[in-house]
Amino acid sequence: MTSTTASNDVQPSAGEEPGPPAPGGPRARIELGARFLRFLEAMWRPAILLGLVFVLWWVATAREWVANYLVPTPKQVWDRIIAEWSSLMYHSYVTLYETVIGFVLASVLGLATAVLIAYSRTMDKALYPIVLFAQVIPKIAIAPLLVVWFGNGLAPKIILAVLIAFFPVVVSGVAGLRSTDHELLELSSTMGASRWQTFRKIRFPNALPHLMAGEKVAVTLAVVGAVVGEFVGASEGLGYVLLLANGNLDSALLFAALILMSLIGILLFVVVEVAEALLIPWHASRRSVTPLTTS
Repeated sequence: MTSTTASNDVQPSAGEEPGPPAPGGPRARIELGARFLRFLEAMWRPAILLGLVFVLWWVATAREWVANYLVPTPKQVWDRIIAEWSSLMYHSYVTLYETVIGFVLASVLGLATAVLIAYSRTMDKALYPIVLFAQVIPKIAIAPLLVVWFGNGLAPKIILAVLIAFFPVVVSGVAGLRSTDHELLELSSTMGASRWQTFRKIRFPNALPHLMAGEKVAVTLAVVGAVVGEFVGASEGLGYVLLLANGNLDSALLFAALILMSLIGILLFVVVEVAEALLIPWHASRRSVTPLTTS
Protein backbone atom coordinates (compact mmCIF):
# COMPACT_ATOMS: atom_id res chain seq x y z
CA MET A 1 0.00 0.00 0.00
CA THR A 2 1.54 3.31 -1.04
CA SER A 3 0.80 6.67 0.52
CA THR A 4 0.93 9.98 -1.26
CA THR A 5 1.48 13.36 0.30
CA ALA A 6 -0.14 16.51 -0.98
CA SER A 7 2.31 19.20 -1.86
CA ASN A 8 1.66 22.91 -1.53
CA ASP A 9 3.69 23.54 -4.64
CA VAL A 10 1.75 21.36 -7.12
CA GLN A 11 1.73 22.97 -10.57
CA PRO A 12 -1.65 23.26 -12.32
CA SER A 13 -2.17 21.15 -15.42
CA ALA A 14 -2.36 22.69 -18.85
CA GLY A 15 -5.48 24.82 -19.30
CA GLU A 16 -6.25 24.79 -15.57
CA GLU A 17 -6.47 28.06 -13.66
CA PRO A 18 -4.09 28.26 -10.68
CA GLY A 19 -6.01 28.29 -7.43
CA PRO A 20 -5.38 30.47 -4.38
CA PRO A 21 -2.16 29.82 -2.49
CA ALA A 22 -2.49 27.10 0.11
CA PRO A 23 -2.29 28.38 3.71
CA GLY A 24 1.28 28.11 4.87
CA GLY A 25 2.52 27.05 1.42
CA PRO A 26 5.41 28.64 -0.48
CA ARG A 27 3.12 30.84 -2.59
CA ALA A 28 1.29 32.07 0.50
CA ARG A 29 4.58 32.92 2.22
CA ILE A 30 5.83 34.75 -0.88
CA GLU A 31 2.59 36.76 -1.11
CA LEU A 32 2.76 37.62 2.59
CA GLY A 33 6.36 38.71 2.21
CA ALA A 34 5.47 40.86 -0.81
CA ARG A 35 2.69 42.57 1.13
CA PHE A 36 5.05 43.25 4.03
CA LEU A 37 7.61 44.75 1.64
CA ARG A 38 4.92 46.97 0.10
CA PHE A 39 3.93 48.10 3.59
CA LEU A 40 7.53 48.99 4.42
CA GLU A 41 7.88 50.77 1.07
CA ALA A 42 4.83 52.90 1.88
CA MET A 43 5.76 53.65 5.50
CA TRP A 44 9.50 54.31 5.65
CA ARG A 45 9.33 57.84 4.25
CA PRO A 46 6.60 59.08 6.65
CA ALA A 47 8.42 57.35 9.52
CA ILE A 48 11.67 59.15 8.70
CA LEU A 49 9.88 62.49 8.38
CA LEU A 50 8.12 62.03 11.73
CA GLY A 51 11.42 61.01 13.28
CA LEU A 52 13.09 64.18 12.00
CA VAL A 53 10.25 66.33 13.34
CA PHE A 54 10.54 64.62 16.74
CA VAL A 55 14.32 65.13 16.83
CA LEU A 56 13.92 68.80 15.89
CA TRP A 57 11.26 69.20 18.60
CA TRP A 58 13.49 67.51 21.19
CA VAL A 59 16.60 69.54 20.28
CA ALA A 60 14.70 72.85 20.22
CA THR A 61 13.22 72.27 23.68
CA ALA A 62 16.36 70.70 25.20
CA ARG A 63 18.52 73.67 24.15
CA GLU A 64 15.74 76.05 25.24
CA TRP A 65 15.48 77.70 21.85
CA VAL A 66 11.79 77.98 22.69
CA ALA A 67 10.40 78.56 26.17
CA ASN A 68 8.85 75.46 27.77
CA TYR A 69 5.60 77.24 28.52
CA LEU A 70 5.23 77.78 24.76
CA VAL A 71 6.48 74.41 23.48
CA PRO A 72 6.88 71.64 26.08
CA THR A 73 9.48 68.91 25.80
CA PRO A 74 8.43 65.50 24.47
CA LYS A 75 8.99 64.06 27.96
CA GLN A 76 6.64 66.64 29.52
CA VAL A 77 3.93 65.76 27.00
CA TRP A 78 4.41 62.03 27.58
CA ASP A 79 4.35 62.44 31.37
CA ARG A 80 1.17 64.50 31.09
CA ILE A 81 -0.51 61.86 28.94
CA ILE A 82 0.36 59.18 31.51
CA ALA A 83 -0.77 61.33 34.43
CA GLU A 84 -4.10 62.27 32.77
CA TRP A 85 -4.60 58.96 30.97
CA SER A 86 -8.07 58.07 32.24
CA SER A 87 -9.39 61.61 31.77
CA LEU A 88 -7.89 61.96 28.29
CA MET A 89 -9.29 58.59 27.24
CA TYR A 90 -12.77 59.62 28.34
CA HIS A 91 -12.62 62.92 26.46
CA SER A 92 -11.17 61.13 23.41
CA TYR A 93 -14.07 58.67 23.49
CA VAL A 94 -16.57 61.55 23.53
CA THR A 95 -14.93 63.20 20.51
CA LEU A 96 -14.66 59.86 18.70
CA TYR A 97 -18.34 59.12 19.34
CA GLU A 98 -19.44 62.54 18.03
CA THR A 99 -17.20 62.16 14.98
CA VAL A 100 -18.37 58.67 14.04
CA ILE A 101 -22.06 59.53 14.41
CA GLY A 102 -21.61 62.73 12.42
CA PHE A 103 -19.64 60.95 9.70
CA VAL A 104 -22.19 58.16 9.32
CA LEU A 105 -25.08 60.63 9.09
CA ALA A 106 -23.15 62.79 6.61
CA SER A 107 -22.43 59.70 4.48
CA VAL A 108 -26.07 58.60 4.40
CA LEU A 109 -27.50 62.07 3.78
CA GLY A 110 -24.75 62.96 1.32
CA LEU A 111 -25.27 59.82 -0.75
CA ALA A 112 -29.04 60.33 -0.79
CA THR A 113 -28.57 63.95 -1.92
CA ALA A 114 -26.07 62.87 -4.59
CA VAL A 115 -28.56 60.33 -5.96
CA LEU A 116 -31.30 62.98 -6.15
CA ILE A 117 -29.01 65.44 -7.92
CA ALA A 118 -27.65 62.85 -10.35
CA TYR A 119 -31.05 61.40 -11.28
CA SER A 120 -33.16 64.56 -11.45
CA ARG A 121 -32.34 67.72 -13.36
CA THR A 122 -34.90 69.62 -11.27
CA MET A 123 -33.29 68.51 -8.00
CA ASP A 124 -29.89 69.33 -9.49
CA LYS A 125 -30.89 72.94 -10.12
CA ALA A 126 -32.71 73.22 -6.78
CA LEU A 127 -30.37 71.42 -4.39
CA TYR A 128 -26.86 72.00 -5.70
CA PRO A 129 -26.83 75.79 -5.14
CA ILE A 130 -28.20 75.28 -1.62
CA VAL A 131 -25.53 72.68 -0.84
CA LEU A 132 -22.83 75.03 -2.12
CA PHE A 133 -24.26 77.95 -0.15
CA ALA A 134 -24.31 75.88 3.04
CA GLN A 135 -20.69 74.86 2.45
CA VAL A 136 -19.27 78.38 2.10
CA ILE A 137 -20.81 79.53 5.39
CA PRO A 138 -18.10 79.34 8.10
CA LYS A 139 -19.24 76.60 10.47
CA ILE A 140 -17.69 78.32 13.48
CA ALA A 141 -20.11 81.20 12.80
CA ILE A 142 -23.22 79.03 13.15
CA ALA A 143 -21.92 76.95 16.06
CA PRO A 144 -23.22 79.41 18.72
CA LEU A 145 -26.63 79.35 17.03
CA LEU A 146 -26.72 75.55 17.22
CA VAL A 147 -25.86 75.72 20.92
CA VAL A 148 -28.76 78.14 21.46
CA TRP A 149 -31.13 75.83 19.59
CA PHE A 150 -29.98 72.44 20.90
CA GLY A 151 -28.16 73.18 24.15
CA ASN A 152 -24.72 72.03 25.27
CA GLY A 153 -25.27 68.31 24.68
CA LEU A 154 -24.03 66.09 21.88
CA ALA A 155 -26.48 67.37 19.25
CA PRO A 156 -24.64 70.60 18.23
CA LYS A 157 -21.32 68.75 17.88
CA ILE A 158 -22.84 65.99 15.77
CA ILE A 159 -24.70 68.49 13.58
CA LEU A 160 -21.49 70.45 12.97
CA ALA A 161 -19.66 67.25 12.08
CA VAL A 162 -22.46 66.43 9.61
CA LEU A 163 -22.39 69.89 8.06
CA ILE A 164 -18.63 69.87 7.52
CA ALA A 165 -18.42 66.27 6.26
CA PHE A 166 -21.55 66.48 4.09
CA PHE A 167 -20.17 68.43 1.12
CA PRO A 168 -17.30 66.10 0.06
CA VAL A 169 -19.68 63.13 0.07
CA VAL A 170 -22.20 64.93 -2.14
CA VAL A 171 -19.64 66.20 -4.65
CA SER A 172 -17.83 62.87 -4.98
CA GLY A 173 -21.10 60.94 -5.14
CA VAL A 174 -22.50 63.13 -7.92
CA ALA A 175 -19.24 62.88 -9.88
CA GLY A 176 -19.22 59.10 -9.55
CA LEU A 177 -22.86 58.60 -10.49
CA ARG A 178 -22.52 60.84 -13.53
CA SER A 179 -19.34 59.15 -14.75
CA THR A 180 -21.11 55.91 -15.71
CA ASP A 181 -20.63 54.92 -19.34
CA HIS A 182 -23.76 55.88 -21.30
CA GLU A 183 -23.40 52.90 -23.60
CA LEU A 184 -23.53 50.62 -20.57
CA LEU A 185 -26.68 52.38 -19.37
CA GLU A 186 -28.29 52.01 -22.79
CA LEU A 187 -27.39 48.32 -22.84
CA SER A 188 -29.00 47.75 -19.44
CA SER A 189 -32.09 49.62 -20.61
CA THR A 190 -32.44 47.50 -23.75
CA MET A 191 -32.10 44.35 -21.62
CA GLY A 192 -35.08 45.47 -19.52
CA ALA A 193 -33.26 46.40 -16.30
CA SER A 194 -35.22 48.60 -13.92
CA ARG A 195 -33.81 51.87 -12.57
CA TRP A 196 -33.13 50.20 -9.22
CA GLN A 197 -31.31 47.30 -10.89
CA THR A 198 -29.29 49.71 -12.99
CA PHE A 199 -28.37 51.71 -9.89
CA ARG A 200 -27.46 48.65 -7.83
CA LYS A 201 -25.53 46.78 -10.53
CA ILE A 202 -24.00 49.57 -12.60
CA ARG A 203 -24.23 53.14 -11.31
CA PHE A 204 -23.39 52.57 -7.64
CA PRO A 205 -20.41 50.22 -8.20
CA ASN A 206 -19.08 52.65 -10.81
CA ALA A 207 -19.45 55.55 -8.35
CA LEU A 208 -17.68 53.79 -5.47
CA PRO A 209 -14.12 54.92 -6.36
CA HIS A 210 -15.21 58.57 -6.43
CA LEU A 211 -17.41 58.13 -3.37
CA MET A 212 -14.68 56.52 -1.28
CA ALA A 213 -12.31 59.35 -2.14
CA GLY A 214 -14.89 61.78 -0.79
CA GLU A 215 -15.43 59.61 2.29
CA LYS A 216 -11.73 59.78 3.16
CA VAL A 217 -11.90 63.57 3.05
CA ALA A 218 -15.18 63.64 4.96
CA VAL A 219 -14.01 61.46 7.86
CA THR A 220 -11.12 63.81 8.65
CA LEU A 221 -13.38 66.86 8.38
CA ALA A 222 -15.87 65.23 10.75
CA VAL A 223 -13.20 65.34 13.48
CA VAL A 224 -12.83 69.06 12.85
CA GLY A 225 -16.58 69.58 13.07
CA ALA A 226 -16.87 67.75 16.38
CA VAL A 227 -14.00 69.73 17.92
CA VAL A 228 -15.37 73.05 16.64
CA GLY A 229 -18.67 72.22 18.34
CA GLU A 230 -16.82 71.46 21.56
CA PHE A 231 -15.06 74.83 21.36
CA VAL A 232 -18.34 76.72 21.50
CA GLY A 233 -20.12 74.94 24.32
CA ALA A 234 -19.12 71.69 25.97
CA SER A 235 -18.00 70.19 29.26
CA GLU A 236 -16.34 67.12 27.72
CA GLY A 237 -14.39 66.14 24.63
CA LEU A 238 -10.93 67.01 23.34
CA GLY A 239 -12.11 70.45 22.21
CA TYR A 240 -13.06 71.18 25.81
CA VAL A 241 -9.63 69.93 26.94
CA LEU A 242 -7.96 72.27 24.44
CA LEU A 243 -9.90 75.25 25.77
CA LEU A 244 -9.13 74.28 29.37
CA ALA A 245 -5.41 73.84 28.65
CA ASN A 246 -5.28 77.12 26.73
CA GLY A 247 -6.94 79.00 29.56
CA ASN A 248 -4.47 77.58 32.10
CA LEU A 249 -1.44 78.04 29.78
CA ASP A 250 -0.88 74.29 30.10
CA SER A 251 1.07 73.64 26.92
CA ALA A 252 1.83 70.01 27.79
CA LEU A 253 -1.88 69.17 28.10
CA LEU A 254 -2.54 71.19 24.94
CA PHE A 255 -0.04 69.12 22.94
CA ALA A 256 -1.37 65.89 24.45
CA ALA A 257 -4.92 66.73 23.29
CA LEU A 258 -3.68 67.68 19.82
CA ILE A 259 -1.80 64.39 19.47
CA LEU A 260 -4.83 62.36 20.52
CA MET A 261 -7.04 64.33 18.15
CA SER A 262 -4.65 63.59 15.29
CA LEU A 263 -4.59 59.90 16.19
CA ILE A 264 -8.40 59.79 16.04
CA GLY A 265 -8.37 61.29 12.55
CA ILE A 266 -5.65 58.87 11.38
CA LEU A 267 -7.50 55.89 12.86
CA LEU A 268 -10.76 56.77 11.13
CA PHE A 269 -8.96 57.44 7.85
CA VAL A 270 -7.36 53.99 8.02
CA VAL A 271 -10.78 52.42 8.68
CA VAL A 272 -12.19 54.08 5.55
CA GLU A 273 -9.07 53.03 3.62
CA VAL A 274 -9.60 49.41 4.65
CA ALA A 275 -13.29 49.64 3.69
CA GLU A 276 -12.25 50.97 0.27
CA ALA A 277 -9.84 48.07 -0.20
CA LEU A 278 -12.62 45.61 0.62
CA LEU A 279 -15.27 47.27 -1.55
CA ILE A 280 -13.26 48.05 -4.68
CA PRO A 281 -10.18 45.80 -4.76
CA TRP A 282 -10.57 45.72 -8.55
CA HIS A 283 -10.12 49.46 -9.09
CA ALA A 284 -6.93 50.95 -10.49
CA SER A 285 -6.46 53.10 -7.37
CA ARG A 286 -5.99 49.93 -5.30
CA ARG A 287 -3.22 48.54 -7.50
CA SER A 288 0.26 48.99 -6.14
CA VAL A 289 3.62 48.47 -7.70
CA THR A 290 5.64 45.76 -6.00
CA PRO A 291 9.01 46.80 -4.51
CA LEU A 292 10.82 44.50 -6.98
CA THR A 293 9.46 46.45 -9.96
CA THR A 294 11.68 49.18 -11.27
CA SER A 295 10.50 52.09 -13.35
